[in-house]
Amino acid sequence: MAPAQGRFSDDAHGHSHGSNSREDMEDNTAPLPFRQAVDALRAARLRPEVEIDPTKPPKRLAPYAYALESAVVDGDEDLADGRLILLHDPAGHDAWQGTFRLVTLVRAELEPEMAADPLLPEVCWSWLTGAMEARGLSYGEASGTVTRAGSHYFGGLSGRRPATQIEIRASWTPREGLGGVPDTASHLAAWCDLLCQVAGLPPAPAAGPEQGLQNVPGVVSLPQRRGPQTP
Repeated sequence: MAPAQGRFSDDAHGHSHGSNSREDMEDNTAPLPFRQAVDALRAARLRPEVEIDPTKPPKRLAPYAYALESAVVDGDEDLADGRLILLHDPAGHDAWQGTFRLVTLVRAELEPEMAADPLLPEVCWSWLTGAMEARGLSYGEASGTVTRAGSHYFGGLSGRRPATQIEIRASWTPREGLGGVPDTASHLAAWCDLLCQVAGLPPAPAAGPEQGLQNVPGVVSLPQRRGPQTP
């Protein structure tokens, strides 16, 4: 598939960073570590089931931001969708314990028998942390919520089965490497592993013994399942 794309937010001085062109990236006022982190995201290549597109980033969470939205697709069905945002504050942030932060939202519809599992929230959180551990990523200050919401249908929609949606909202600080730049491409790949896991897809073939959620202790895999229902 094509490399991941995205766009910059307005920076703290009100300058627009909306273009996706390489030349505009190099000419803008974004700090070099942020531009390098974004370059890595843009160049990342992911599983073929994952479709990824640019989306408008938030403007007030950090001086610099870059955002992607994604869906896991099987035929004509979207099995899961989500958004990943890279935030950067060159001055650092006490709550982050660093200068970069990754923020995500992941959603999927579940089969009723899966939704009834009382340990589902803990399992879903383990998918996030396990995806990063499977790729040997260092991170800190992880926090978030796992929400399970059910829908029952009446009247003209009474023929539809009850549906349950799982939603994972999370953020974490990727550890910075050389030049103060985190390995954003690997964090994006881990995030896509999470998205596919929530979608119920089988794990991708591992490139090595260290990769793959199936090799992480304490991470539970669910069987393949259907995608979200449509009216």
